[in-house]
Amino acid sequence: MTAEITKNPTGYNATFDRYFEHSPEQVWAMLTDNQKIHRWFSGLQMEEEGESGHLTLEMGHGKKKEFPITDYKKGEILAFEWGEDHVRFELGPDGQGTRVKMVETLPDITGQTPKDVAGWHVALDIMEAILDGHGIERTSEWERWYPEYKRLFESMGVDFA
Repeated sequence: MTAEITKNPTGYNATFDRYFEHSPEQVWAMLTDNQKIHRWFSGLQMEEEGESGHLTLEMGHGKKKEFPITDYKKGEILAFEWGEDHVRFELGPDGQGTRVKMVETLPDITGQTPKDVAGWHVALDIMEAILDGHGIERTSEWERWYPEYKRLFESMGVDFA
């Protein structure tokens, strides 16, 4: 299922609502344990977990970008800056599994936006596949979802020319 794109007072939200058939503890570990993070998002690293913590992303050539954590409740909420955007994960028990809500808050929609939102879509798919014990080919999945998100944003009147 694609993300739901909605207007907010300062821009847009891309909201992913997923159900994982795994415990909240297992899903939380995917967001905070670097060995697990690296499997679904290469280069992303939890440097310091907690309210005053931050993540980093390896940008190549030894450069890293830092993303401060803006909201944190162990096992339930992890939110952080993502460049000009903001990313928020909320986890909650749901039956035998976990409801995962991920919201990327976007101040503006650019030509990069459908690429980034498709990337988050695939990252969530990969996270779930890892928990399920199988793999997904990242590039082909992204190539599958990117045109869908491009069409979605174009249907909102965004011109990428």
